[in-house]
Amino acid sequence: MEENALKFPTETIDLPSKGLIYPEDNPLSSGKVEMKYMTAKEEDILSNQSYIQNGTVLDKLLKALIVSKVNYSDLIVGDKNAIMIAARILGYGKDYKFEYKGEEVEVDLSTLENKEFDESSISQGVNEFNFTLPTSGTEITYKLLCHKDEMAIEAELKGLKKINKNADPSMSTRMKQMILSVNGDSERKTVREFVDTYFLASDARAFRKHVAAHQPDVNLLTQVELSDGGEDVEIPITVTFFWPDANI
Repeated sequence: MEENALKFPTETIDLPSKGLIYPEDNPLSSGKVEMKYMTAKEEDILSNQSYIQNGTVLDKLLKALIVSKVNYSDLIVGDKNAIMIAARILGYGKDYKFEYKGEEVEVDLSTLENKEFDESSISQGVNEFNFTLPTSGTEITYKLLCHKDEMAIEAELKGLKKINKNADPSMSTRMKQMILSVNGDSERKTVREFVDTYFLASDARAFRKHVAAHQPDVNLLTQVELSDGGEDVEIPITVTFFWPDANI
């Protein structure tokens, strides 16, 4: 048998950020990640009850499928979403069925495109952006969250749940992690106090809309065919996305 006869087939995935968010010495700055096709070994990860219960199953899967020598924790959320879509295609194919308005619809995941964004707003390797809150006029700087930030948010939320089980401060906790400075003041105490006390709801909504419109990501909006015609729908990532045979 030839030495390379059993080499895993791989595909190169284009990251929505085009690598611009990452420093030049970071392998992710190439804007591409090499991934291998899913095998029975990775299916074992998907069925691991311990991973499922502690919420790490998808991260374990994606880490196992990435061939490139990259630091998974550095991936911004939009790039990780692109890798997740690619993992689904490489594992179970491009056709994805889900329920919408009582009908079963099917989309071709390979037709999804990365969102366009203003590349001129990014200096290579500088994950920092400016935004003026429209109601208060407050100037803030913020960053796009990466996997490491998401883990920090999750850990903080778990700690807060122990103090008050009925509280759900997930939105404000994410804001505190994203915002780097308020009117030029980058003290973490200042940022946290601003979010808790002075961040107007109208400004918070405008900020979320701004980030959603400008951050690199996969465009999950696609047209589906229904019995009464076509309609644009945002693809839901449900349990059947990676568990297509799930009877739930």
